[in-house]
Amino acid sequence: MRTVAIIGAGKIGSAIAKLLNESGDYQVTIVDKDDTYLKLLEPLPRVNCIKADIQDPHKLNKAIQKTQAVVSACSYDVNGYIAEQALHSGVSYFDLTEDVATTHTIKHLAESAKPGQIFMPQCGLAPGFIGIMAYALSHKFEKIDTIKMRVGALPKFPSNRMLYNLTWSTDGLINEYCNLCEAISGGKRCELVALEGLEHISLDGSVYEAFNTSGGLGTLCETFDGKLRELNYKTIRYKGHQYLMQFLIRELQLGEGARRAMLKHILETSIPMTRQDVVLTFVAVKGWKNGVLEQITDVRKIYHKDIRGEAWSSIQLTTASSMCAILDLHFEEKLPKQGFVRQEDVEVQHFLENRFGQAYEVQQITSDV
Repeated sequence: MRTVAIIGAGKIGSAIAKLLNESGDYQVTIVDKDDTYLKLLEPLPRVNCIKADIQDPHKLNKAIQKTQAVVSACSYDVNGYIAEQALHSGVSYFDLTEDVATTHTIKHLAESAKPGQIFMPQCGLAPGFIGIMAYALSHKFEKIDTIKMRVGALPKFPSNRMLYNLTWSTDGLINEYCNLCEAISGGKRCELVALEGLEHISLDGSVYEAFNTSGGLGTLCETFDGKLRELNYKTIRYKGHQYLMQFLIRELQLGEGARRAMLKHILETSIPMTRQDVVLTFVAVKGWKNGVLEQITDVRKIYHKDIRGEAWSSIQLTTASSMCAILDLHFEEKLPKQGFVRQEDVEVQHFLENRFGQAYEVQQITSDV
């Protein structure tokens, strides 16, 4: 039996626990200081729920010391601390962070990893699956020119002026909309301003907008440094959303310092969440094959669904499934065995053929940029 500790029992942490429990191959310990979600997980036969404040290192170490891996399903601002405790306990570490600085911290900790111990952040949708797919497509070319990555988690039935509903972490959303965005432009690594670079994409006859957001590239800028002309990541939204977010974040300056707390309060008290959503992924790689300039595009659309009588949003399904697939591949020894592991180290076929990764199987759809 594989043993995993999950820190954080919110929407994504609970979903990971449920998927691992259902597989029958994992014994899960899940920790949270709030027992709201823990009570819902208590009936699961292979899930042990612990109510504890993870800021207490003794309680955190006690929860993870007898496990083989720890998954942080918490806000990015505590991931460095959890990773440090994982290092001291000798267990492998995984998370879902989109925060660039947090990833650098974890990469530094990974330099002290013991044999068999890995540190693998960014194991969700974006960063995560989107980077695995982009890296795989890049290998179909002799020389790469451009990689474009576009991802959106959108309400299926938008009904407000913002054309948006909350579907995941508000802290993560604000981070993406406010922080600088890594990219490669003109062959050089650079940082772009979030919410800029507006463009339009047509998928299945519907027109969406896309704009710069932070964190979605994972470690790809480092991987492709000096190897291509353009590399960028943008978030997909319904047309008109970017204009309103520009007003809130730039004009009203709600993206600055302590004012982000005000922005979070506004969003969480004014914009309802929804489980009826759709995830769109778009990866386009352009380069040379046999002396000819070509482009290969992978486009996916994944809808929310009911799983065993429970409504799962598509962002919940894709994020949790990605993490579970990565855990499977780790225990199956299909990933590097020590130190820092990138999403680029994952074979896309291993991921898509995995029992959890099959959540990304969708019908082909048409696209145009």
